[in-house]
Amino acid sequence: MQLQNDLLLRAALGQKTERTPVWLMRQAGRVLPEYRKVRASIKDFKTLVKSPEAATEVTIQPVDILGVDAAIIFSDILVIPEAMGLNYEMEESKGPVFPKRIESAADLNLLHVSTGEELQYVLDAIKLTKRELNGRVPLIGFAGAPWTIFSYMIEGRGSKTFSAAKKVLYSQPEFAHKLLDMITQSTINYLKAQVQAGADIIQLFDSWAGVLSPDQYEEFSLKYISQICDAIPEVPKTVFAKGAFFARASMNRLNCNVVGLDWNMGIEESRQLIPNKTLQGNLDPCALYGSLEDVKRETKKMLQAFGGSKHIANLGHGLYPDTEVDKVKCFIDTVKEFRAS
Repeated sequence: MQLQNDLLLRAALGQKTERTPVWLMRQAGRVLPEYRKVRASIKDFKTLVKSPEAATEVTIQPVDILGVDAAIIFSDILVIPEAMGLNYEMEESKGPVFPKRIESAADLNLLHVSTGEELQYVLDAIKLTKRELNGRVPLIGFAGAPWTIFSYMIEGRGSKTFSAAKKVLYSQPEFAHKLLDMITQSTINYLKAQVQAGADIIQLFDSWAGVLSPDQYEEFSLKYISQICDAIPEVPKTVFAKGAFFARASMNRLNCNVVGLDWNMGIEESRQLIPNKTLQGNLDPCALYGSLEDVKRETKKMLQAFGGSKHIANLGHGLYPDTEVDKVKCFIDTVKEFRAS
């Protein structure tokens, strides 16, 4: 199907665009009253993720309401460990919890390399969303990067330090690599199935990249991200590794098209370290707490720093749930109106 708006895909491929495309991480979520209404009608978060019809509705809401240049399928990065055999629960206001966590090599017997078909509900949501979008904008598929998924499977929940996961890297590196390899193969199968279902571009989220040292990041994360990028040549790929400012030069060598920047990564320096990629980001999400004039000013400052080419406008992390919708819309509209001088 011919896309009516292919700005995001052209920018991802480094092609010239009439303006900078824009979307936001966590755009389908709690900032929208329309999302909260759907969420209130459904038993829990996981039920929403596993309902293709509901997931499609909330995926498309930001396109209709905010006017973003792409939809991102509504799902969760932790569907992969669940497909591999490790169930998780989503506790309100606390986040994800694994009743059973992986503690040793013996626990690997509880897991298997999952196929894409084991996450059929996500694939069904992608197919339905593509049909309902009817070519208006591209659809982004996604998965968590192996190190981030590994962290949750070892810790059993979120953490400020992920010291239990890091302990395994130091004390049981062989076991760590075995589990990371299983996650990587499962993720490749999953993303290939997403592409086949209709995803136009994919993004890997390495949310906990910043807790690792540069050497550990090369060995226990970037190596596996590289395998995933190499395995999926069909669509453009984005890698977003929060906090991995030290790995930007290495990311320039990845077989991906776009590197996402968090708000701590300087734009000019990132251009020098990652000259071969389109860059995505990177306004501080807290900038959207300012007045409308503040939001416009900060957004224009960001856009001028990126220079109007090889850039996809976004925040440096996901939208915070208490952000006002009019500030989000102001950010998007400012990007859409901006023309580099």
